[in-house]
Amino acid sequence: MTDPALPAPFTTLAGPHRHDAVIDNSEFLAFADRADAPAQALAQLAALRERYPDATHHCWAYRIGAAYRFSDDGEPGGTAGAPMLRTIEGQGVDHVMVVVVRFYGGVKLGTGGLARAYGGSAAECLRTAPKFEVRPRQPLRVSVGFEHLSTLYHQLGAFDTVRGEEEYTASGVSLPVQVFPEDVEAFTAALRDATRGTATVEVVETGHEPEPLS
Repeated sequence: MTDPALPAPFTTLAGPHRHDAVIDNSEFLAFADRADAPAQALAQLAALRERYPDATHHCWAYRIGAAYRFSDDGEPGGTAGAPMLRTIEGQGVDHVMVVVVRFYGGVKLGTGGLARAYGGSAAECLRTAPKFEVRPRQPLRVSVGFEHLSTLYHQLGAFDTVRGEEEYTASGVSLPVQVFPEDVEAFTAALRDATRGTATVEVVETGHEPEPLS
């Protein structure tokens, strides 16, 4: 069993990325980066506003799980932020903030031209950005007797685990462990087999006490 509230895997950016374009004399500087909270996304926007104070517009969009926002920053409604958000969603990335900084070049692009310019700049920036998949791990609480301590460490090494600090009790050792959700059942079975059924493995749910695995 795993925690039903565990986040689903998602693809995001490996780091900040930039793409520049000149369209009908206007410069469009597209910036994209990972953002795990709205405050982080808006901090990226603030940094770019400070970096390019003379820009005509700083249009932006972010998608962080179910949360999203966008802004045309003075461009005609629906010509910048919304196309940028659709680009984020269309490329299947999450926890992402995109800002397109425009320096007006004297040629009006029209609503269709603006949407293509902002959406296209954001799309190319995201398309060329290095990405990686974030796979959340399931927290567990594992306890074994002292006689099975080496067995526990062997199983931790056999699976892709992240372990916390050991807590020693009168009968053995307890420690927090994180494994990928698809490995919970196999890890639990392997550890119990290796300790002749004496090990305990409990699922740790956010805001709840550990739940024993049957």
